[in-house]
Amino acid sequence: MRLIQNLSVRRIIVRANPQVNKNQDHKSQAHDSKNHDIHGDNIQNQNQENKYKHDNNHKDNHEDKSKNNILLDIRNLTVQFGTEKRPFNAVDNLNLSILENEVVGIVGESGSGKSITALAIMGLVDHPGRVFADQMQFNGIELQQLTLKERRKLLGKEIGLIFQDPMTSLDPCFTVGYQIMETLKTHEGGSAKARKQRTLDLLEQVGIPDSKNRLNTYPHQLSGGMSQRVVIAMAIACSPRLLIADEPTTALDVTIQSQIMSLLRDIQEERKMGLMLITHDLAVVAENCQKIVVMYAGQVVETGTVAAVFENPQHPYTQALLKALPERAEGAARLHSIAGVVPGAYDRPTGCLFNPRCSDCQPLCIEEAPNIRNIVYPNLQTLQTLQTPETQQVRCHFPLGLRGDK
Repeated sequence: MRLIQNLSVRRIIVRANPQVNKNQDHKSQAHDSKNHDIHGDNIQNQNQENKYKHDNNHKDNHEDKSKNNILLDIRNLTVQFGTEKRPFNAVDNLNLSILENEVVGIVGESGSGKSITALAIMGLVDHPGRVFADQMQFNGIELQQLTLKERRKLLGKEIGLIFQDPMTSLDPCFTVGYQIMETLKTHEGGSAKARKQRTLDLLEQVGIPDSKNRLNTYPHQLSGGMSQRVVIAMAIACSPRLLIADEPTTALDVTIQSQIMSLLRDIQEERKMGLMLITHDLAVVAENCQKIVVMYAGQVVETGTVAAVFENPQHPYTQALLKALPERAEGAARLHSIAGVVPGAYDRPTGCLFNPRCSDCQPLCIEEAPNIRNIVYPNLQTLQTLQTPETQQVRCHFPLGLRGDK
């Protein structure tokens, strides 16, 4: 696996296409172009359009099968802080779905609401935070209706979480072996001998050498990479169906980042689990994910397959993030940067939240907040290998068009 910082995004897109096709087939075939708000100019070719139309029975079969494969389904998730008179939405009406055996990347600057979304799913948003959602289902189970005891049985066993900083995620007062065995004891039981053997197997699986001696090691005696491997071992100990990895490569050097991401993908593919990957690194998403969700100031501003979004970003923020990649600045004197910062609780603009930093801002962007809209283009040349209509969603009054620029 190439080092993450040396990735070539365009080569990654081409390589990712078969995975995108496999994981998005049901959802993409279920869409008819007449149901979308915006259409690509090249949809006008009637022969190409007819190629992707299906009879009603075919569509219904794909929709039913797709619904059955949905592992996590969230509708209109909002996480509020502050007072009830002046609330601050750290996450604002977020919609998210993850299929079985699908890897979804969540990207955005610090303050975009990525980690808060993960904490809300896990039920770890403490007072004074308030969580609201029309629907928050895992494998058909409504998480909001679970009692504390029921949620405790589910989390850690069916849904695993890798926290941002492994050095602070592990308890310094207990050995790593004890902490992993405690997880197994809580969710799976069994004899002490069986739990110890299972812990040894997990440490070996995540690539920790001399696992027998590592059982009695305290967290401060481990390097950052080894600590991250222990945290991963804890998260996968009970074979969860969904793994949430919150910036699992933060503060690690490039070589260790590559090893950790390779380890996560191997585990994900072996166990066929869903993976929600939260990261700042677009190259990591391009290399490892099938679908991407771009967040800004608590809102989802764009979502789609990795191939579609990287090749044709529709939101100015997504385009700006991609322009900041070193691979796209060859020959330039300076790397591209985005002026300003993500708005906080007291400096949120009216209309589109990105309008103060957007080079294409129009009067409507200041006056009115945009809604999510759909874009579909079935015969885009760079995506023809997918053999299915490609759908993106974008929160923008003036999407950038099929070329990703103006």
